[in-house]
Amino acid sequence: MPNLIEERVALARRGENPAVICRLPSGWVVIGDVQPLPGYCLLLADPVVESLNTLDAAGRVRYAADTARVGDALLAVTEAYRINYEIWGNSEPALHTHIVPRYLSEPDDARRKPACMSYDWATARRFDPVGDAPFMAAMRGFLAG
Repeated sequence: MPNLIEERVALARRGENPAVICRLPSGWVVIGDVQPLPGYCLLLADPVVESLNTLDAAGRVRYAADTARVGDALLAVTEAYRINYEIWGNSEPALHTHIVPRYLSEPDDARRKPACMSYDWATARRFDPVGDAPFMAAMRGFLAG
């Protein structure tokens, strides 16, 4: 049975994943299903592999460069002051990176911890294809350049 990342990549390939921002050489940039912090995105490796260590040297460089490009885009189109990058893969064993913009407007105690420890993801605002369209278009424009 495919895991969630495999399912999302398959939907992206078919043009059926509404969270897709764009395709980069190493995978798909998607907006998070929830937005505990505005602009939370992920990079989903395509082809799907188990981990960063599964990639050959060139694939690792390409994936890391694409991850940083998404961070650059977030810095350009949001008011984030820094970007956190997280690769876990414990519950979904397929390479994907959580790319989390961080804001000076966050409470100090929240800003100093990983977002997954500071915010309630279960009650966070859900992705809205209409409401999030301007952000997604801005990201797409930056990443296309």
